[in-house]
This record gives sequence, C-alpha cells and structure tokens, in this order.
Amino acid sequence: MKIGYKTRQLPRDPGPAAWDSILPEAPIYPQLDEDITCDWLVIGAGFAGLSAARRLTQLRGGDRVVVIDATRIAQGPAGRNSGFMIDLPHDLSSDQYTSSLDKDLWQIKLNRQAIDFAKEVAEEFDLPEETVDAQGRINGAVTDAGLHHNQDYAAHLDRLGEGYELLDEQSMHEVTGSRFYSAGLYMPGTVLLQPAQYIRGLAKGLASKIEIYEKTPALTMTKSGQDWVVGTPHGKITTPKIILAVNGHAESFGFFKGRLMHVFTYASMTEAMNDDQIKALGGQKRWGVTPSDPMGSTVRKISGAGGDRIVIRNRWSFDPSMEVSEDRVARYGRDQDKGFDRRFPMLKGLKMEYRWSGRLCLSYNSAPAFGAVDDGIIAACCQNGLGTAKGTLAGIAAAELSTQANSPIADEMLAADAPSKLPPKPFAWLGANATIKWREFKGRAEI
Repeated sequence: MKIGYKTRQLPRDPGPAAWDSILPEAPIYPQLDEDITCDWLVIGAGFAGLSAARRLTQLRGGDRVVVIDATRIAQGPAGRNSGFMIDLPHDLSSDQYTSSLDKDLWQIKLNRQAIDFAKEVAEEFDLPEETVDAQGRINGAVTDAGLHHNQDYAAHLDRLGEGYELLDEQSMHEVTGSRFYSAGLYMPGTVLLQPAQYIRGLAKGLASKIEIYEKTPALTMTKSGQDWVVGTPHGKITTPKIILAVNGHAESFGFFKGRLMHVFTYASMTEAMNDDQIKALGGQKRWGVTPSDPMGSTVRKISGAGGDRIVIRNRWSFDPSMEVSEDRVARYGRDQDKGFDRRFPMLKGLKMEYRWSGRLCLSYNSAPAFGAVDDGIIAACCQNGLGTAKGTLAGIAAAELSTQANSPIADEMLAADAPSKLPPKPFAWLGANATIKWREFKGRAEI
C-alpha cells in the first residue's frame, strides 16, 4: 500500500506544561503496542480531540472510539494556554480584538455553546471549582492608549447589546492587589479554566467509554479499501473515520500547506505563595486580566490545587518550523519578570518556578482549518489563538459532521472561508515577525 500521508515532524513544546506540573500525579494511559481496529479514531487529546470524543459517545454510544496523543494528556498545547474561555469578540489579529458586527454576533453565539459544553463537563465529572470558574475577565488598561482601547471596545459591546462594567484604578486594585492598572473593563461571561485539570478531568471521565493512548503519535495514514491504517511507533490502527484534532500540526501531514501561521507565545508561573505573600498581595482569590492592547501581558491569579500563584504571559514569535529553543523561552522570560515586578512590587522575592512556550495556529484571514480533507478524514484545526473555546467547538462540529448529525455549529464553520494562502516562507517570516515586533513596541507600556 502506498502511504497517503506521513508526518514530517513531531510536535515539540519547550519548557514544562506548568498547569499540569502543579497538579497531583496524573493517571497513566497506555502506549499503543499492538494492532487494533476501531470505528472512530481521534488524533489529538486536547480541547478539540476530547470534545470530539465526548460528542461521539453521545451520538454513537456503543461504537469503539480511540483517542491517541503524541505526548502525555494535558502536557501539550492544551496544558500550556492561559485558560481563558472567552465568549466575546477576541480577534488577536485586530488591534482592538473586534471584527464586523455580524461576525462578532456569530462568534459570541458559538463561544457560549463551547462554554456551556465545558460547564456540562465540570458538572458531569464533578470537577473542582477552580477547573471551570465562571469568574469573568478584565481588560486591564495602563496608559491613555489602553484606556481608549477599552472605551472603543465598550462602544462595540454597546452595539452588540452586551453588558460590561467599567472599573477605575481603585477597583482594579481591589480585584488584583496591584496599583499598576489605571482602569479596567470587566466582562462577566468569560470562564477561567485550569486547563490541564479540565483536560485531565475530561479524559478521566471519558475513559470508561473510549480508549486513550498516550505517547502514541500518528506517523502515517494509509488508505486500505474503505479504511485508513494509521501507523504509530509500536502499532497500527485500522479505522474508517478519522478526526484530526492537532491544530497547526495538521500541516506536518501535508494538509493546509502554506496556509497556517505557527505562532508561539511565552509564559511564566510563580512558585506557590506563602500566607504572608498572599496577605501582602490582597485582592480577590482568583482573577484574570487580558491586556487592553492585544500585545500586552495577560495575567492570572490562581488558587486551588497547586496553591496560590500568578501566571504572566507576553511576547510572541512566528516560527514556521513549529519549534523554538529553550534559550528563547528563558530570554523572553526576562520580559515576564519585568512585567511581574512592575505589577507586584509587594511580592519581591517571589520566584518564577516554571517557564514555557505554547504553540498557536492562526490563519491570515482568521478562518478555521475545518472540514473533510480526504474521504473519511475530518480536520478540526486552526483555532486562531483561542483554543479553549474554538477547539471545543471544532471538536463538537467534527463529531457531528462525521456522523452526519444535524449540526448548526458545523454548518457555520463550513460556511467560513478557507484559510488564505500565505506569502512564500521567507516573506511570511519577515512580514509576520516585523508586524509582531512593531505591535509589541506600540503596546510596550501594557507589557
């Protein structure tokens, strides 16, 4: 048989998956070491993959569903994001997060379906409170430019008919404990996730209904009659239906070639605070601040399993190779230290315990890489930097599309444009990184 698709590389994620590292030891799922058959194969056990698996169990109970992942559960990109499941417009390619009125109304409707799905998961599998926390989020402003960003965003929310609350400097201090922010825009609909805890809990809850294999990357996909034979390092899986839920890694197999933008973000997490540090900080138990300028710092105060900690994320890079070095993680970590010190001088001496980078997949026109890419293969990829909500939606839609169920979500995603073709690599790399650096420079006060 002639190999249909063969991956040219496997994902590499520099630094630890901190959200997973602060949790108790995880259940171990086996590595595939034999040849098996199944009705449905889901490649990727992140937000998209596990959402697809759960939806398949609802639609096709009794079918054999297998999920494989190249790494440990919750140690890939799903355990490396900032954990914001956002309902309102949050287009990272825009200077102000917003798009057209019609497009934003459509996206709000879909995002809230993803949030409802996550809340159902938390209730069904009895997940801890901090796993899916309906806390809302704040766009924090530092400068006059940031304040104008918030005012423009608030005006757009008025046009959308969405509620919000404007916060002054004192209110921001009361929430965060920091005197750094001059103002804020509070939006109540966002859910704050402990992303690794959520992914672990979803996998564990599904484990009695599906089969999960860790450290089992898909290496090849070969057509054999009506089936696909998926080769892994130590076994093969024969299946008629594949859901490809690997975000930007889809391009490693040759799908959407030259249409996906591979972007990395960088983050640091402090060690657990002691009682004196918690008291010195003050503020609320848990909160999340996104920057008024998209290139600023995202900051979260978390509390629960793993203790009370602060997470700060900033800096971006475009890397078509889908790899970045540990040296760059450390170098950008110094920018996170500066942002942390500016916000929390009362916590001098609190050290960063973890530093890492996370892979994002964007398209030039913010379109998903969704739909049939071959007979029996459905892609649920390219979440455009919003993997928690859009990944969940893509997984649900892929399961519904592949089972031919009625699916308004799939209909909406199929109606979107395909990802635009990018310029040749040298020009794409130069243009994207130059744009990133210019936007970071303009938003430097918010970092």
